[in-house]
Amino acid sequence: MPLLPVRAETSVLRIGLTPVFLDDQLSFLTRWRLWLERRLKRPVAFVQRGNYREVLDLVRGGKIDFAWVCGYPYVRYRHELRLVAVPLWRGRPYYQSYIIVPADDGHSSSLPDLRGKVFSYSDPDSNSGYLYPQYRLTTLGENPTTFFSRNFFTWGHRKVVEAVGVGLADGGAVDGYVWETLAETHPALTRSTRVIERSPEFGHPPFVARPDMPAVELQRFRAVLVDMPADAEGAELLHLLRLDGFVAGAPALFDGIARMAAKVRST
Repeated sequence: MPLLPVRAETSVLRIGLTPVFLDDQLSFLTRWRLWLERRLKRPVAFVQRGNYREVLDLVRGGKIDFAWVCGYPYVRYRHELRLVAVPLWRGRPYYQSYIIVPADDGHSSSLPDLRGKVFSYSDPDSNSGYLYPQYRLTTLGENPTTFFSRNFFTWGHRKVVEAVGVGLADGGAVDGYVWETLAETHPALTRSTRVIERSPEFGHPPFVARPDMPAVELQRFRAVLVDMPADAEGAELLHLLRLDGFVAGAPALFDGIARMAAKVRST
């Protein structure tokens, strides 16, 4: 599967992604790319990067056309980005942040119980994996920078689950959609952790477009995503992602994330 460099031909539709949690992601992304090419009738390339910041910089700079990003960077730069589509998980365009601990930790029951412990974040531009626990501690009157004895980034939600499960961290913040999907596909992995807190619901990480994306191209790409459940192979790809589909969505879905970000910035 061609994971093209950023300097690609203008005829190629470039889609930015961060690492997914599937074991055989190369096979999956090859199938998805070929399916998109058939539906869009043009070449498609996935441009993968290791964190949200790199993907965000590429789409903001117009070096890629679309990107699947988190709601946190979307609300920070939504005056530059164009909302394309929002995933449907369990029939709704929402997900939660989970605070997890090792399964053999029988004492911790919420985030405040992890004072002085080692904590694992996923990505500094992640809503569920960073912003929410920062906001939660702020609302408790705590200083997030000194609350834990040590914290570190894993640069992936699955890696947070792995770090907590093997005891590298006493707790962690993870995308609830990823945790629940791993619970179906890799139950031994999530069985080594325990969820002690679930956040309110937030808008699911969206697809966005570069600032100067022509409206007709944006609408065409959106339509292909929204129509995935109606196509047999599209529905199978969605099943592998444990998603029900995509909807156009609205910026208001991410207002809760924007309020959290403003609160954290002001403290």
